[in-house]
This record gives sequence, structure tokens and C-alpha cells, in this order.
Amino acid sequence: MKKKGAGWRPAWAKLDNTAILFPVIASKEMSNVYRISATLTEEIDGELLQEALDILLPQFLAFRMRLKMGIFWYYFEENDRKPPRVTEENSYPGTYINKSMNNHYMFRVTYYQKRINLEVFHALTDGYGGLLFLKELIYQYLRLAHRDDAAFAGEKDRLSPGLSLDQEDSYSKNFRKPKSADEAYRSKRAVIIKGERRPKGELGVMHGYFPLDQLKAAAKSHQVTINQYLVGCFVYSIYLEYLHKTPTEHPINCCVPVDLRSYYNSNTLRNFFAMVAALFKPEKDDYSFDEVLQIVKDSLKAQITPENLDTILSYNVSNEKNMFLRPIPIFIKNIAIRSVYHGIINGTTATMTNIGNVVLREPYQKYVEHFYAMLNMSKGQDLKGAIVSCNGTLILTFTTRLVDVSIQKRFFRLIVGDGVEVAVETNDVIPDEEPENKGVRARNARKKEKKKKKRNNRKNK
Repeated sequence: MKKKGAGWRPAWAKLDNTAILFPVIASKEMSNVYRISATLTEEIDGELLQEALDILLPQFLAFRMRLKMGIFWYYFEENDRKPPRVTEENSYPGTYINKSMNNHYMFRVTYYQKRINLEVFHALTDGYGGLLFLKELIYQYLRLAHRDDAAFAGEKDRLSPGLSLDQEDSYSKNFRKPKSADEAYRSKRAVIIKGERRPKGELGVMHGYFPLDQLKAAAKSHQVTINQYLVGCFVYSIYLEYLHKTPTEHPINCCVPVDLRSYYNSNTLRNFFAMVAALFKPEKDDYSFDEVLQIVKDSLKAQITPENLDTILSYNVSNEKNMFLRPIPIFIKNIAIRSVYHGIINGTTATMTNIGNVVLREPYQKYVEHFYAMLNMSKGQDLKGAIVSCNGTLILTFTTRLVDVSIQKRFFRLIVGDGVEVAVETNDVIPDEEPENKGVRARNARKKEKKKKKRNNRKNK
């Protein structure tokens, strides 16, 4: 990165409304770091990937930021240090980013065989911003890896034409005083999935690969969208495998983040999403799959409307804009934020997020096979799902701290039962499946053992 001249002043920005929470609650146990990955058709050259990051980062101010603590609020300040080091993957996804050991950047880039991983501290940006950055990193890497490819002759070491680098705070821009400050986000206790946990620091990962056309047909047969179908399958799997079809006092509450950019004509690279909930409260002994799908569909449709999203946005931002809170010192605000957060963590069962369909530019598309997204755990939630699709394949990744994977297995069985081919890849060893489950193909990676051997070999050299 170039040295700044005399009189240079770093750019700075306030945290957006969502980002305010993450520095306060982040810890090694709850990192608030998500991962977006891409698998290429060829082995990754770590030195070239570092060179690609070195070229890209100076052009991408949104990622060239560090977190600072002021008297009243946290804020972002431009980071003029060298880009963080690109390393071979050697830990579980989404681990805590120690900023002092990462040149004070809030993201990391790692690789493993053919895969490039981008991990981002959520205060910096959401999945939309993370995906844009990863795509540009892939483009730059491929330009370096294929310098002699005639297809890249007209491509330069710069960002894609027309790429928006807007960093507006879209929450504040679209804030309107809420009509009812009490009703927008009233949290009630939900079913909490409990069970034996994995050793501290370990994370179970399970990828499900679905042909997109088959998945569309299955969703259409139930008269729901793909997103409603996948969330509904998740909720029904929890109902079958955790509640065992029994009525319960509390609902299953599956949180679903909604990207607000299309509702407010925004292209911001900062966080801009709202949380809605797929709610299902079992009140009788036995619900069918279609009954639960319909309940989930109705629940999401009722909440994902411009009017309701506007209410959620305005309610959240109104607390930030309260003039009586502004002069309170940050250490007191942090205590209050933690208290509010711990008061609502029992209101969510799980989370399912959809990053969307990834479309790559030509001539890069032929070098990329798949994209993945992974969420780390938060208090009260030991099971989450993340969806992303590319090149006609949808990949849903479950991450969990729990040893029991019966909910995930039931989820894949449900979809196989609708005639969809499913391939499953995991960092666990899955027990032999029942006969009706032969449609699920498990590819056990055993990455942990391979990494241990690599580390031992390096030590012995």
C-alpha cells in the first residue's frame, strides 16, 4: 500500500445501526464473523492470492477500515497499514479475528486447495458487501494466474466497470419516526435447541448441493418460493427431530435476514438488512409437512412487506437517534446494549440466511465452480444455515456447535423425498444412512487430520 503524503488525514465514518451491536458483544466464543468462499477449478497459489489482495485493497475503502473506540460511540477510521497476510486455512470457519494480529483489519483471506475463503467481522459489512469484495478478489487473482490468457487481454488491474463503492448509512438515510415504538421488535421466548456440544472452538459444517432447477420444481409443487421452501423444511425438521411432533408453549422462531437494498434503492457496501421471523407454534399433536410450509409461507409474507420493513428499520434507528442517549459515555452504553442483547437471545431458535445467486463476469466464470456461505454461532443459537447459488447449483451450509446432526439429516431427507438430488459434504463422519436415505451422498473431508499432518510436517522441517 502506498505511503500517504504530508497532511494526509484518514477517512472515518460512524458505525451503521446494525454494526453498533457487534463490537459490544464480540468474543472468542461469539466472533460475529461470517465466511463466504469460492471453489475454483484449479489449486490456489497463496503468493498470487496475496498479490491480488495487495492490488485490490487500496481500491476498496469499505474494507480498508479499522475499528476505533471514541468517548461516546465506536467508529471506523481508514487503515493505512499493509494488507493482512493471506494464509493457508488452519482453523475452523468464522473464528475470532484478533485485529492487533491482523494489521487492524476486520477481515481475513485464507485458502485451502482450490478454495478461497473471505471471513468478515459483521460490523464491517453484511453478505452483500462481502460477496462483492470476494468477487473482485477472484477476478484480480485470475488475472494474475492467467496473464497469458487471451481472454484477459482487455482486462486491467482495477475494479469491475460500474461497481458501486457507495458507503452511505442507508439506515439513517431512510429513517422515519416510528408510529409505534413498542410493537416493531417485541421479543418473546422461543424454542431453544439444546444438546451435547462439541469441544470448545470446534464447528460442525455440512454442505448440501442441490440442482437449482429441481429445487425450483419441488418448491413450485408446494406453491411456495425456494426461500420459503428451504426455511419451511428447516422449521419442520426441528419440529420432527427436536420437538418430536409434540405441542409446545413456545414457537419455533427461525430468523431470516432480509436485504433492504431493493426496497430502498440502495447500493451501500455497509450493513443494510432487517430481521424477520418464520414463526411456527405447534398446538396440536401432528402437523403435516405441507401445513408447516403454509404456516411459514404466511408468516414470512406477512412480515416481508415495505410497510413492515419500514417499521422495523425506523424502530431500530430511533433508539440510536435518541438525543438523551448521545452524551452517555460508551462504557455505559455498552453495558446497556449487552443487557438488551442478553434479554432477547432466548427469542430465536435458529437462523437461515440467503446470500442469493452469484453471477460472475466473463471471462472469469469458467474458472469458478461453487460459492458457499457460513455463519458462526451466537448465544442461544447453536445451529444456523446459509444459502448461496451459482452455476445452476444451490448450496446450503449448516454450521453447528452441537454433536447431534439429526435435524440436518432430516432436512436433507425431506428434500430428497420431493425428488431433488442431494449431495452432502461435511467435516464430520456421518453414520450409515437408513435405506430410504440413499439419495444423500456423504463426502467426508477429514480436513482436521490432514491439517494436523501438514502442521507437524512444517514443524519437523
